[in-house]
Amino acid sequence: MLSTILLSSLEKVFPQEQPISTLVSQPSIFKNETFNFQVAYQSTDHAWLWRGPVTVSIESPLKEYISVTSVGLVPSNYPAPPDAEEEFFTKMPCLLPDVLEPLDNNCIKIIPNHWKSLWIEVTSTNTLPAGTHPITILFQDASGAEVARETLNLEIIDGLLPKQTLIHTEWFHTDCIANFYHVDVFSEKYWELVEAYMQTAATHGINMILTPLFTPPLDTEIGGERLTVQLVDVTADNDTYSFNFDKLGRWIETAKRVGIEYFEMSHLFTQWGAFAIPKIMANVNGELTQIFGWDTLAKDPAYKTFLDTFLPQLLQYLESYGLKDKCYFHISDEPSLEHLESYKFALSLVEKHLEGYPIIDALSNLEFYQTGALKLPIPANDHIHPFIEAGVPNLWTYYCCGQVHQVSNRFMALPSFRNRIIGLQLFKYDIVGFLHWGYNFYNTQYSKKAIDPYKITDAGSAFASGDSFLVYPGENGPVGSIRLKVFTEALYDLRAMQLLASLTSKEHVLELMEGSLDTPITFSNYPHDANYLLNFRDVINNEIKKHL
Repeated sequence: MLSTILLSSLEKVFPQEQPISTLVSQPSIFKNETFNFQVAYQSTDHAWLWRGPVTVSIESPLKEYISVTSVGLVPSNYPAPPDAEEEFFTKMPCLLPDVLEPLDNNCIKIIPNHWKSLWIEVTSTNTLPAGTHPITILFQDASGAEVARETLNLEIIDGLLPKQTLIHTEWFHTDCIANFYHVDVFSEKYWELVEAYMQTAATHGINMILTPLFTPPLDTEIGGERLTVQLVDVTADNDTYSFNFDKLGRWIETAKRVGIEYFEMSHLFTQWGAFAIPKIMANVNGELTQIFGWDTLAKDPAYKTFLDTFLPQLLQYLESYGLKDKCYFHISDEPSLEHLESYKFALSLVEKHLEGYPIIDALSNLEFYQTGALKLPIPANDHIHPFIEAGVPNLWTYYCCGQVHQVSNRFMALPSFRNRIIGLQLFKYDIVGFLHWGYNFYNTQYSKKAIDPYKITDAGSAFASGDSFLVYPGENGPVGSIRLKVFTEALYDLRAMQLLASLTSKEHVLELMEGSLDTPITFSNYPHDANYLLNFRDVINNEIKKHL
């Protein structure tokens, strides 16, 4: 027989530790929501080494909506910075549960004395039948004999969550797709994979896509370059430029087809200061030639001439797709205060063309907003409170490898409540957008070489595991992770809170959120407890039902 335990999505199962269940007695979701839970299993019987596989099956009226994957372990040389809090599971090299692996013919292999878990997902759809439904997970050995079963009762509330209003981008690295799958950029296979990765993004609440007008100047060694993925074809004849936007059009159509709404134009200047120009390739006398790059300073008059020609034609093309209110632009990623003047100069080259279009950039110095250099700053969640106190409107936030202490993040070695808590913080502070740099960054730091993310999860021991990608490369598209699913749950929490606020008031929701706490929730102060999140969501759902 097998020992089995029902678990919430917020637990991480390690082989050596018996997990503790954190499930509410009868969870509930809305008809257009996804619900995740786990079944942990283990046996001390060494006979499982030769008994053969165990078949997993689902018995439920909801069976057609349910998928089952196995939570796999991945290696981490660098799970946490040396000064990280004790809340990290470990700071030493280890194996961590993260990747959601498809089952092989619905079978699992039992390794004696090792705890593992299955990830059970009830898929979001508007047609989930209302009512309370049992979900039974059945385990059978090779002879067909039952060796374990677990049953969870899930309530489907007869109502719909409102559409997601949060703008959410996870930076999309198509060079990494081409490198991992060994496909030519813009080949048909490339476009198929790009669409599959976009589809997974859209399904999980990522509604904005980083669009590589030119190869994005992100995480690139100074003087180095990444594989060219430039969507805009350029022809150059001295100081005269012409453009073909056909590839950009295909990109837009692909993104819209899978449900992406917003388009985030790649940065027009290099990262960390806007000193130089992205790599731009052009047809020059019939040959593809690099005309701009690290060796071209932002102050070079040739780039101003280029932008003065390019940007008006680009905007005209975008507006032909009806994207006037759906496009955002970047100057430079993560400039610091010492870069304020170079940033303002770069802005001066484009702002007359981009009037009416929002310009956003990740940074952490309020002075960029106060001086008028950037009207829509995106501060990190550990630097956001000065922006909140200053009353910056339409505020976004982000986090990355540097946001380690106290605040929400999704490192593999962190408990999942640190991932999901951000939904409450986004609601409380009326945050309108969330940005992260790593949807599928399968490179080492500075993109010096490509990596296999199943073997290297920390960008070559540069960023704590979990920072640089959310999805793994599968055979014909991405494979999900615990972190992807849990962040998506935070977005569902946000939508549920917004629904209740529309039925009652925001103050009522905040009272439910904070009424039992000793101190109010902030981006750095919140209950470090999975049970708090699960019970709070249960309270929100029950309150909504009173008003439906």
